[in-house]
Amino acid sequence: MHQIIKSTMFLLVLLNPFMVIVYLVDVLERLSFTKFRRVLLRAGLISSLVFWLFAVLGDVIFSDLINAQFASFQIFGGVVFLLIGLQFIFQGKIAIQSLRGESEHIAGAIAMPILIGPGTLSFSVIIGKRLNSLEAGLSIFMAVFFSVLIMILFKRIYDTMQNKRDNLIQRYFEIAGRVTAFIAGTVAVEMIMQGLKFWIDKIGIS
Repeated sequence: MHQIIKSTMFLLVLLNPFMVIVYLVDVLERLSFTKFRRVLLRAGLISSLVFWLFAVLGDVIFSDLINAQFASFQIFGGVVFLLIGLQFIFQGKIAIQSLRGESEHIAGAIAMPILIGPGTLSFSVIIGKRLNSLEAGLSIFMAVFFSVLIMILFKRIYDTMQNKRDNLIQRYFEIAGRVTAFIAGTVAVEMIMQGLKFWIDKIGIS
């Protein structure tokens, strides 16, 4: 039980709903509370299934199915993560225009790459090594559930305060978005470096 709680808390930290909500500011602004909740629940379900598949089949996916080292995924995922961070720093909300469209299409865009990122997928594989498939599924579901619940509460607060403190809210999202982008970029560089270190150690470069 201790490992389940520990894994749940760490995955929740990686999902970081307090930062993810910044990337969803355009969706937050234009969807009603009911539609936002429906889209987010659908995105959470998609993410949970993907995380669980990686937890159960992580080693098989990388070593057998695509015949690649996990370090290669770290490098590629880090590059993608870095580009997203740079785009948000220089373009702000324009960086997430890919999320615009009808609500039935937004769920997949929120799931990937907002929730399903290099860090969360990597830790899902680790969860699969620590816990059996049932425990891993429980841990993943709880982490995603609490993350989605927090973001739904943010939407309720946003709708309540929007007319009263609109300028303040917009300023918060601009500042928090760029701070989040710096953190994402730092994590991305660390992932790239870890992947490169694996390959350097493997081929024996001193």
